Amino acid sequence: MDLRQLQSLLAVAEHGTFSAAARSLHTVQSNVSTHVARLERELGATLVDRSASRLTPEGEVVVARARRVASELEALSADVASLTSEVTGTARVGIIGTTARWLTPLFLDAMSERHPRVRIVVTEATTLTQLPQLFTDQIDIGVVNLPQRDPDLDVMTLFGEDLVAIVPTKHPLAGSHGPVSFTELAEHRLLLGPSGSNLRSEVDQHAQRAGVTLSSAAEIDGVRLAATLAFQGYAPTLVPMTAIPRWAPPAEWVMRPITEQPRRYVGLAFRRRGMLSAPASAARDALRTVIAEHIDDEPGLHLPTESEVPV
Repeated sequence: MDLRQLQSLLAVAEHGTFSAAARSLHTVQSNVSTHVARLERELGATLVDRSASRLTPEGEVVVARARRVASELEALSADVASLTSEVTGTARVGIIGTTARWLTPLFLDAMSERHPRVRIVVTEATTLTQLPQLFTDQIDIGVVNLPQRDPDLDVMTLFGEDLVAIVPTKHPLAGSHGPVSFTELAEHRLLLGPSGSNLRSEVDQHAQRAGVTLSSAAEIDGVRLAATLAFQGYAPTLVPMTAIPRWAPPAEWVMRPITEQPRRYVGLAFRRRGMLSAPASAARDALRTVIAEHIDDEPGLHLPTESEVPV
């Protein structure tokens, strides 16, 4: 087994066909086919279903391992280079959507200033999408909703964020701009996140403490989509304050604080096994620094006290 065989299999997995894989590797299709066939013979298993142009279950397992091997080799080169010169290489960062909107420009500026030779790949994705990407080395670090209790993850809390109610102007709850309680919210059908998601769990826990259960008009897997639907008059929703873009037309909705002052918490997650590459470590440090420096620039954000850190 050699690196060319693994690279060929990874290219087939990423691009879908042997011909497309060959183009991505700047070689001919026969070379890719030969490398994959040799790998299959050595492992005693078919890795690619040629008739359907997809990986077999055995191929999925090998690709997951191959991604880790490729990531470690890339990190090895970057780490050695950083010992004698400035940090180089690639840092792959996942960020949840509402946070990505304001954090990504600050993060990119910081990395450009401090580590101009690091290539940054930012993926906007939900927490549920990022977690498997961390374990398959598709991203190095993830900015995710907390808590995260997987024992194979290291987690650092970044900030807490106020949850607020967005209410369409024609809805009965829009009669006031003052705080609204969970008891009042429970009297209406709301746009809520999917059951089991971090944000939904946080909201449900606060409702339970108030002795009520919230009623769902629809479950929306996407905070910004839920906010947009509320802006358009579908139903009220509960979202982090940064989900409200500055361009949202204020004449069509009302933002109401919530009496119980619920917050969601956001943190950095990365795999506990192994060691972050030099570029990924630089990205992690830059994210923490820019958040600490700009926490007061975004409404509703707070650096959490030790007692607030979710467990």
